[in-house]
Amino acid sequence: MHDLSQRLISGDTRSLARALSLVEDRRDGYVEVLKDCYRRGGKARIIGVTGPPGAGKSTLVDKLIGTYRGKGLKVAVVAVDPSSAFSGGAILGDRIRMQDRATDPGVYIRSMATRGHMGGLAVATADALTVLDAAGFDVILVETVGVGQDEVDIIREADTVLVVLVPGLGDDIQAIKAGIMEIADVFVINKADRDGVDRVERELHYLLTLAGEPQDWTPPVVKTIALKNQGLDDLEKAVDHHARHLASDGGGQGRLRMKFSQRFRDILSERFLMEISAHHLTPDREEELLGRFLRREEDPYTAAEELLGRIRWE
Repeated sequence: MHDLSQRLISGDTRSLARALSLVEDRRDGYVEVLKDCYRRGGKARIIGVTGPPGAGKSTLVDKLIGTYRGKGLKVAVVAVDPSSAFSGGAILGDRIRMQDRATDPGVYIRSMATRGHMGGLAVATADALTVLDAAGFDVILVETVGVGQDEVDIIREADTVLVVLVPGLGDDIQAIKAGIMEIADVFVINKADRDGVDRVERELHYLLTLAGEPQDWTPPVVKTIALKNQGLDDLEKAVDHHARHLASDGGGQGRLRMKFSQRFRDILSERFLMEISAHHLTPDREEELLGRFLRREEDPYTAAEELLGRIRWE
């Protein structure tokens, strides 16, 4: 086993941070660490939290940390932020909002930058979840960027997806506009002390009746006021109910198959591109091709076909 893997699995927080950086930056040795962690994972519950900006996702996540810590569970948070255009780093700083948890040894919070990746999740988020799972966390909360209709990747990684909405953001049917009706396992109407909460709830229930084919799971609608710690017990019960549903009817296996099918393809795509870059497409050659594309002297389709033609296929 990789030395870093041994230390993080034994509970060393510094080694966990180093491993996450290694994986996120794709530095030498990251694959070996992921292999070790994958074999020791599969125990953590992964809960995704998504929704439009301003819905109070970070506050809700902070309160959920307290709920699960109150049960003696170890909790990790992956907060996926938009990237700075200059440094490539995360710029929202969710860890600052949750700094009251920083002194709790049973809580670990990590911000990750999307680095331009659409879908609300960083490229290496799935691998970071593998590392955190192996590190012994019972619950992993994944808070996504909240960018609207591209906010769909979370369903590939989370066991349960919470879609957080809020009254008064200028669009009563936010779920349709965001294109996230189909990814929610639980709808959360946060800031439920605002005007319009009943209207949002009615429209959600109405939209759920338009789903067409009967579904094996109908997402419940839970109202919360996270700042006042209201509705959190109902939310926890809804999440637990969904977990029991997945375990009882085998639906969880279908989600796992989808998750690992896509992850396997993502790994193949990434490694394939790395191999091409290392052996067939040097930086100078790529720069030359880009210049030819810009001058319309060559098209990228032919260039790709020729590059693939030079690779030996079994």
